[in-house]
Amino acid sequence: MLYDEVSGDLTYLLADADAREAVLVDPHGRDLPVLQAMLDDRGLRLRWVLRTHDHDQQEPAEPDTLSRLGAALVQGRRCTQALRPADGAELSFGDEYVTVMETPGHTPDCLSFVWRDRVFCGGLLAVDACPRQPSPALPAALWDSVHGRIFTLPDETLLFGGHARHARAVGTVLEQRRWHPHFSGQTRDTFVARMTPANPPDVQSVPDRGRSCVRSISSSESTLT
Repeated sequence: MLYDEVSGDLTYLLADADAREAVLVDPHGRDLPVLQAMLDDRGLRLRWVLRTHDHDQQEPAEPDTLSRLGAALVQGRRCTQALRPADGAELSFGDEYVTVMETPGHTPDCLSFVWRDRVFCGGLLAVDACPRQPSPALPAALWDSVHGRIFTLPDETLLFGGHARHARAVGTVLEQRRWHPHFSGQTRDTFVARMTPANPPDVQSVPDRGRSCVRSISSSESTLT
């Protein structure tokens, strides 16, 4: 895991240690030297660059920068540099795979990535913690993604956020369902009313379907630490 103490951004490295293949979840172009060093130090070949969401309107060079990692770029928003797999698609690396889950709301094209009993969900649960977008683009879609897709998973499923400020980066479905400050104990209508700005930005429709603690997650590990 790579954590930026200034922005709160989190990047994850998942690896099949035996096959020496890996994926990166939510890498940032500014971290390219560090990310490449992480891969080189472990002798890993990068198969996929997975983005749960993007803010490329603010950082237009980001897709081109990330393409320098030499692996296929996957994200929800269509662009010439990226692939957009279907909901439920499986992306393999070694003997492992991640499953693509469409979870719009934080942005119109958000994806989550499921690996074993873990879900990497980007800004989905970090409702007001994203430094580039402090409120969800589509509040109703966000509520439906969280309650319809994430909170219906087994209680023990681990949820990994893409942003963390003054909070843990990892929680369980049970914890978030019971105690999340925005999604627990209120109705969909209340949530949408609270999260809808007076002058909402123009967004697309919902699609069809400092740093510390660097650590890789390998297929030989049964738990994350």
